[in-house]
Parts: sequence; structure tokens; C-alpha cells
Amino acid sequence: MKIDKNIIKELTDYLNEFNLTEIEYTEKDTKIKVSKLTNSGSSYSSAPSSAAPTLNKETIKPAVVGTEVKSPIIGTVYHAPEPGAKKFIEIGKKIKKGETVMIVEAMKTMNHIPSTAEGIVKEICVEDGQPVEYGQTIIIVE
Repeated sequence: MKIDKNIIKELTDYLNEFNLTEIEYTEKDTKIKVSKLTNSGSSYSSAPSSAAPTLNKETIKPAVVGTEVKSPIIGTVYHAPEPGAKKFIEIGKKIKKGETVMIVEAMKTMNHIPSTAEGIVKEICVEDGQPVEYGQTIIIVE
């Protein structure tokens, strides 16, 4: 069986872009599953084949410089308190520990997410209106 390496590359890119831990692609009798292991490596497997080659972790996940602020709940993230309002944070803005960085809506309840670190916002990892998972990185502070 021949596997298209471009599909694996695309799936790997989606893992990183959307901060997923696993993604699966099925076409006819071919099934490709790409997942990140807890030890920061990645594994690739395809059914019916049992081979699972491993890639170097530098190829999969870029090094994080700074402190990751993670979502404490599952829901939909919002950057501002209401549509059209000023965003809570911007890249380059200095924030304090405990300051609201985003809102996560869960079960029609708006939950203010406080920063767990103090410093300058280096990266905003989620788009406004995007769903987030528990423990998913939402910003990086340095």
C-alpha cells in the first residue's frame, strides 16, 4: 500500500495550527491517524498497516518561549467582552497575573479567564470565536 506523504504533512500542519492532539483522515479503505504523544513526540499510523514511523519533535512542534496560559474549561473563546468592544489583550501588551485575558463561553455562561503569569503577551494562540479544549494554550506570555 502506498501512502501519500502530502496528506500526512497536511494533517501534521493541522495538528499544530489548531493545537490538536489527534486527527484522523479516512478515504475508501485507507485510514490515516496522526497524533501527538504525551512525551512531545508524534506518531503516525495508517490502517491496515501496523507501521508507525516517528518524526523528530522539532519537526512537529516549535519550541515555546515564555509561559503558556491555558484554558481552564471547554467552550468558545472571545477576545473582547462584547462584539465591537476593545480586546482584553494585544500582542506586545504588558499584563499582570490575574488580569482577564479572554472570555470562554461554556453552556451559555461567560467565564473570564485570568492570566496565570505576568509579563508581555508574545502570542495569541486562538482566534476570536474559536472553540477551545480544556488545557489548550490560549496565549503565551514572556
